[in-house]
Amino acid sequence: MNLIEKTERLLSVCEECLPRLLAMRELEEEPDFFNEVKPYADENHKLVDDWTEEMRTYIRTEKPRYVHIHQVESLNESMKQFIVQSFYAKTGKKRFVLSINSATYTLKTVLEALESERGYSE
Repeated sequence: MNLIEKTERLLSVCEECLPRLLAMRELEEEPDFFNEVKPYADENHKLVDDWTEEMRTYIRTEKPRYVHIHQVESLNESMKQFIVQSFYAKTGKKRFVLSINSATYTLKTVLEALESERGYSE
């Protein structure tokens, strides 16, 4: 999976989180941590970490105009949090939604930078 595909996958993870939180609030049940939360979180945390490392390299070599390392590292931390929080009904909605919106904006900015680089494929 190249950097564009990873970025698109992370965007889809962002899109999954709010509907999950709303569904968990409706159910008013605690998820099974080891069978639901942990496998999903582990898979996506690894994806976020891999993406972050590749982005560091991309930023150092390509020097994109609107993407900076601190944005990427901030996204890494916030995504790891809201991925897990999306399973718990007691998660505060306002801050949760703001975190998702921020991550989505950064990912779309990265995607635009990657797609404008002709021939960049990993």
